[in-house]
Amino acid sequence: MSLPDEMTFIDLPAPGAPEAMVLAKGPLPRLRANEILIRSEAIGVNRPDVAQRQGSYPPPADASPVLGLEVAGEVVAAGDEVVGFRVGDKVTALANGGAYAEYCAVPASQALFWPKGYDAVRAAAIPETFFTVWANLFMMAGLKQGESVLIHGGSSGIGTTAIQLARAIGAEVFVTVGNKEKADACLALGASRAINYREEDFAAVIKAETGKRGVDVVLDMIGAAYFDRNLASLARDGRLSIIAFLGGAVAEKANLTPIMVKRLRVMGSTMRPRTADEKQEIRDELREKVWPLLEAGSVAPVINKVFAFNEVVEAHRLMESSDHIGKIVLKVG
Repeated sequence: MSLPDEMTFIDLPAPGAPEAMVLAKGPLPRLRANEILIRSEAIGVNRPDVAQRQGSYPPPADASPVLGLEVAGEVVAAGDEVVGFRVGDKVTALANGGAYAEYCAVPASQALFWPKGYDAVRAAAIPETFFTVWANLFMMAGLKQGESVLIHGGSSGIGTTAIQLARAIGAEVFVTVGNKEKADACLALGASRAINYREEDFAAVIKAETGKRGVDVVLDMIGAAYFDRNLASLARDGRLSIIAFLGGAVAEKANLTPIMVKRLRVMGSTMRPRTADEKQEIRDELREKVWPLLEAGSVAPVINKVFAFNEVVEAHRLMESSDHIGKIVLKVG
């Protein structure tokens, strides 16, 4: 397949507001032996993209400095060590960076074929959130059938994914949200109770809803601001899984007593620094356990708005506003 000498990508000359991002021209990524080159058709927008743009989430040393962690499109080249993919395949992939571009190189071990019946936009809305939720909520926190979970940010891309996957395995789901519209959306996805954090104390609600028992797992993206109440919301042998610090990373004067008294486990992770082997393990579990759910229609990415590639500034403004429900996607071409 004949490839162009250069591509359009979203450049970030210096960290800053959404307007710091500009369209630029540059060479196509240099392909490593274990990578596939994807001609981008759609690109997911995520909170880590915003953090990198602001200067607080630098890429790993061996990753592209270009923004973007998920992409869907067509394979146009493959490295010498790649097996299982060939030119012309339609794939979606978790990128280590570089997805905000017309062409993106990703490890083949982090790519999956589009679910049957999916187009590029829906496929691009999967990788970052599904990898993150599956790794943290199921592989690490071990949520299982018959248990209960509290998901903060229930209407976010992470939240809408977590609700559906938790319900699919037979868990009861509680969420926190900021308004009635978001609450209604979460209830429609299968949440048993949507708690408006602006009007109610979620820890008190969980205590009342569970007969003082608490939930088995809390999936948290707030961090320090919720730490004490998260511990209070957990049942004996409960697990707190922290995936972001939107409410701060330092929990001052935190009461750690519940960890000992209730035998709690506190854990956390970020996706980007994980090893290639770890990401492949997550990819393989998604292919085995989640792809059938996507293809059956029992689980699906919730897409709030699709922007043109050159509207990336507006896409980031929407992400920062937190007015969206579900995913934000850029469409290329």
